[in-house]
Amino acid sequence: MKRILLISFCLLHLAAMAQPALRARDLGISFDGIPGKFNAITDVPGVLVGYKTLISGSGKLVEGKGPVRTGVTVILPKGKTNDGYPAAWFSLNGDGEMTGIPYIEDYGMGYGAIGITNTNSVGIVKDAIGSWNVKHFSKGEFVDYSFGLPVAAETWDGGLNDINGFHVKAAHVWEALDSAKSGVVEEGNVGGGTGMVCYEFKGGSGTASRVFTIDSVSYTLGVFVQANFGGREELMIAGVPVGKEITDLLPVYDETGRKDGSIIVIVGTDAPLLPGQLKQAAKRITHGIARTGTYSHNGSGEIFLAFSTAEPSYNNEYSTESWKVIPKWLLDPVYKATVEATEEAIINALVAAKDMEGINGNKVYGIPKERLKEVMKKFNRLR
Repeated sequence: MKRILLISFCLLHLAAMAQPALRARDLGISFDGIPGKFNAITDVPGVLVGYKTLISGSGKLVEGKGPVRTGVTVILPKGKTNDGYPAAWFSLNGDGEMTGIPYIEDYGMGYGAIGITNTNSVGIVKDAIGSWNVKHFSKGEFVDYSFGLPVAAETWDGGLNDINGFHVKAAHVWEALDSAKSGVVEEGNVGGGTGMVCYEFKGGSGTASRVFTIDSVSYTLGVFVQANFGGREELMIAGVPVGKEITDLLPVYDETGRKDGSIIVIVGTDAPLLPGQLKQAAKRITHGIARTGTYSHNGSGEIFLAFSTAEPSYNNEYSTESWKVIPKWLLDPVYKATVEATEEAIINALVAAKDMEGINGNKVYGIPKERLKEVMKKFNRLR
């Protein structure tokens, strides 16, 4: 009988794990704009997302052994290639890291995958993306440039994770790259967002998208966030001061406390934009974050990257480069989509994330879904 009960419990547990995490719209929360099919950055044709999530151990921190609550996320703007794409970046607050940005700043192009992980694993993620490029794209010349200048960014998960244990390995990055796919994107406690905290609720990975039309042509813009920022009292959801309404369920930390957090945001679109126009879109991410309540804390690294999958064309000799782009005076729909999708991606990360206990019994609670619905209803903001 005990064996039957145990099997039944395991089956129920596996079934629960197989269920997709709830998203903000599943709770009846309304947002402006029209989302794409998956309401994810993968709605942009050709864009893939891959994860490797690392969760093991419990109890007292033993450096190098755990507990482990971390991972890596990869976003591939041009699929499993190292093809170029127009790109630009913007730093709202530079208390963080994103590699590869000098080249993007000067030449307006990125190449290959974008990685997001914890603060101490940026180096290994950058190098692993580069070595994966060499394996897949090297032409066998004595010297080639297939390694590239990979983009890798971070937020700090040391409140829950053995961050000085360096648990993210090159093999994990390769696994994320090899498994990257289109379609539905997992959110919450996954990939680089596994050990992250947002508005003193459990945070992590989140995404959203918008479809818009310019001069009768339909375009898609998607946003991916690794959300690890903000104080509870600041949290706003669809204009409602949720952080002032749900003041309990604060994180439980040992005497070391928690370092201030950060947010990395990646915007992708199939709209044909110049690097300078992508820079303007990256700046608008700031407004989307602000809609969720934060004023951007001193220690919060807030670094953004925007890319377009619409690359320039070349003549037969590759001696001239031609761009077909949307003119400046028609860019407002791009900016609007960026703000809307950024806001929703952050809230999706919050809603999808679940309670997590990490090092030394530190615990962070997921936002309580039923109470959130009650608060939204109180302010007449529930569908």
